[in-house]
Amino acid sequence: MSKFSHIDEHGKANMVDVGDKPNQFRVAKAEGKIFLNPATVKLIQENQLKKGDVLTISEIAGIQAAKRTSDLIPLCHPLQITKVGVKAELLADGVYVTSELRCIGQTGIEMEALMAVSVALLTVYDMCKAVDKEMVMGEIKLVEKTKQDIF
Repeated sequence: MSKFSHIDEHGKANMVDVGDKPNQFRVAKAEGKIFLNPATVKLIQENQLKKGDVLTISEIAGIQAAKRTSDLIPLCHPLQITKVGVKAELLADGVYVTSELRCIGQTGIEMEALMAVSVALLTVYDMCKAVDKEMVMGEIKLVEKTKQDIF
């Protein structure tokens, strides 16, 4: 088993020093879903929920969340994000959310991609909780993480 990078020699939490790492072009993509009752899907489709446009608001929430990741996850580095894309798609059984984030930096951007999806889904939950007591969020995962040297 490999050694955890966020633990020091005394077993204490430690933010990794990435100062000696080169800047690289980094991309991360994530996805997740919230399962909804058919009646809730119909309300979203017809824009009939009291809180407004569920898909657009959840996308904006995901963008905001990605930009705040290092404020909420203690050992995450603040990153110079160059692109945040969040897409919420209405399906027959719920809402599917994807994110794609890009940066040029010394560490990965996968936590920001996962945060974007998670908060977008939480926003759907918040906006629908008055009409659907059986919602389930899940299948949140990182689907791609790449880095490329900059020349």
